[in-house]
Amino acid sequence: MTRTQYGALPYRIDEGGQVEILLVTSRRSRRWIIPKGWPVKGLTPALSAAREAFEEAGVLGQVADREIGRFSYLKIFEKTQDSTDCEVIVFPLLVERQLEAWPEASQRELRWVSVQAASEMASDEGLKSVINSAPAMAASAGGGALKAS
Repeated sequence: MTRTQYGALPYRIDEGGQVEILLVTSRRSRRWIIPKGWPVKGLTPALSAAREAFEEAGVLGQVADREIGRFSYLKIFEKTQDSTDCEVIVFPLLVERQLEAWPEASQRELRWVSVQAASEMASDEGLKSVINSAPAMAASAGGGALKAS
């Protein structure tokens, strides 16, 4: 059975007008990923994704209510080493604020990088595809964003 997770693709526009993506490391394997996690009861999928971005990367901003892509991966649970197939539904998050302290700050590394670098750093092919959609997503951003704070 495939389980659903919601992910945020945190991005910003640099001074030259180029899109930058914020990647985080996974806690166990230290792979470069995006913030993602299980649905949060009482929150929409987009706001669940925004909550993950806050917890894992300490960022706040506007999350779009429309997904920009999906990817699948095999989730391995740390304590039991059991695994399950997951599909991650990804929502873009325009970062407005980056906090100095956040819940998982001591467990992860963060890095702002170009779209090309983010695509090269991501180990999952499906995630690479979502990352590569970022410039078009940023160009069409503006409508359908939700404030996530």
